[in-house]
Amino acid sequence: MNKETRLGTAEPAPLDERTREIFRSIVELYLDSGDPVGSRNLSRVLPMALSPASVRNVMSDLEELGLIYAPHISAGRLPTQQGLRFFVDAFMETGNLSTDERDMIERQVSSIERDQSVETLLTEASQMLSGLSRGAGLVIANKSDAVVKHIEFVRLEPTRALVVLVGGNDQVENRIIELPAGVTASQLTEAANFLNAHLAGHTLAELRGELKRLKNEVSRELDDLSQALVERGVAVWSGTAEGQPARLIVRGRANLLDSISDMEEVERLRLLFDDLEKKDGLIELLDLAEEGSGVRIFIGSENKLFSLSGSSLVVAPYRDSEDRVVGAVGVIGPTRLNYARIVPMVDYTAQMVSRMIR
Repeated sequence: MNKETRLGTAEPAPLDERTREIFRSIVELYLDSGDPVGSRNLSRVLPMALSPASVRNVMSDLEELGLIYAPHISAGRLPTQQGLRFFVDAFMETGNLSTDERDMIERQVSSIERDQSVETLLTEASQMLSGLSRGAGLVIANKSDAVVKHIEFVRLEPTRALVVLVGGNDQVENRIIELPAGVTASQLTEAANFLNAHLAGHTLAELRGELKRLKNEVSRELDDLSQALVERGVAVWSGTAEGQPARLIVRGRANLLDSISDMEEVERLRLLFDDLEKKDGLIELLDLAEEGSGVRIFIGSENKLFSLSGSSLVVAPYRDSEDRVVGAVGVIGPTRLNYARIVPMVDYTAQMVSRMIR
């Protein structure tokens, strides 16, 4: 498995063996419980014999390095964001999925029938990641490279129509659009025929360019209302009808409530949910996933999209049959994620989704 991480700060000076062991124990205890770690409790679990006073001296050194901090006076210590990043990069050993976890991922992803929509597959993947990680499962689907095979307009009401879109792998998507006033049944047919004759088989990027190239032909062949339908048909395929360049599927938000301990945490969770609703951040997340070939870990403010909520994101891209990145799967939650367990989980899910959409 290929794991890539992004350094948020400079790596601290090399630590001696005793200091490394104390630092690692602080982080592991924090990831396990979420509570500040005190010197007395720490001295009991260390593999070497050290008094609480000796442990406190080392903790003081780690605090000066910016790797840990005291949330309150006389409290134990917690890792800082820099400390978590250092731990992930220098100490974390990523294991393999258990046989049960691997079987569950394979079973749930493979259970989606080929004739069902890709969106169903992605929703299942998001739900599954949520259940396995106890965080929020996140799937981002980019439509910019989707191939259009067929489009059809079906009138529902005088001012509304269902757009039936058939893409690569015969995935079918239905979207409702508002019709321009006065559109007739023949104009719906005319617009669909034009799209299917000139644009079928193009990706979205090619489709937009082709429409520009065919601008004069569109004007000659279609009246104003039919032209408007053509433009709306392209917009609904790409998601631009809602100003949304990509789809976001999030499952398991309630799981994040399990770690809530006070009102400050509730506010951070609210900020996280607000961040997840920002449509303009979806392409940024896809770009982050595409920058690396494997799993990427972003902690707190390393990802500006979630900087206010101080959340962490573990994300991996999935690819189509031409090895192009067309989306990403991941897990988002508090910085106290079990990174070693979640990284292989996200990685294997991305591999399975890639296999299913090819």
